[in-house]
Amino acid sequence: MTKVMDSGFKGIFLVATNPVDVLAYATWKYSGLPSSQVIGSGTVLDSARFRYLLAHKFKVDSRNVHALILGEHGDSSLPVWSHVTIAGKPLFDFDEGNRPNAEELEETFIKVRDAAYEIIKRKGATYYGIGMGLARITKAIAKDENAVLPVSALLQGEYGQKDVYTGVPAVINSGGIRELVNLKLTEEETARFDKSAAILKGYINKIF
Repeated sequence: MTKVMDSGFKGIFLVATNPVDVLAYATWKYSGLPSSQVIGSGTVLDSARFRYLLAHKFKVDSRNVHALILGEHGDSSLPVWSHVTIAGKPLFDFDEGNRPNAEELEETFIKVRDAAYEIIKRKGATYYGIGMGLARITKAIAKDENAVLPVSALLQGEYGQKDVYTGVPAVINSGGIRELVNLKLTEEETARFDKSAAILKGYINKIF
């Protein structure tokens, strides 16, 4: 990082190496750049897998599913069920005759959370999925899209957390992170998010 910054670098760092939230934080600290110019791949891949599984369950195109995984890119991540919409309708209103129960919802999330382990077991690595995620973030930067993507970003009071990088929706353009989208979470979602942030802070505190 020191060598890169000594070269006069003033661009944007896109961090993918795991643990991505911790290393994005370290990149921000060591580079001295504004946090808007240091982006972790965060939960962009987790959220894509989440949308895919929900689309499969409800038999709709995944482009018509809006759903997010927040928090750590890892075991403490959380699904934001309260903001899932399918074809513009809230999850529980889309197909009332086939409404998923709590057990089915948790099973869907576990498949998302543990997908990487299954992929690694079968083919040794997950490079295709993360490659697509990084390409999506890069496109948003290169084309100044102002796209909302769930990336790892520095929280400075959002979601009640400070001084931690974690997966949240953010507006991405040619300058990097334009702003964070502060969703209103349920009490249960907030508790899970806080727990995830506490785990990440524990890792960060071991370094700094």
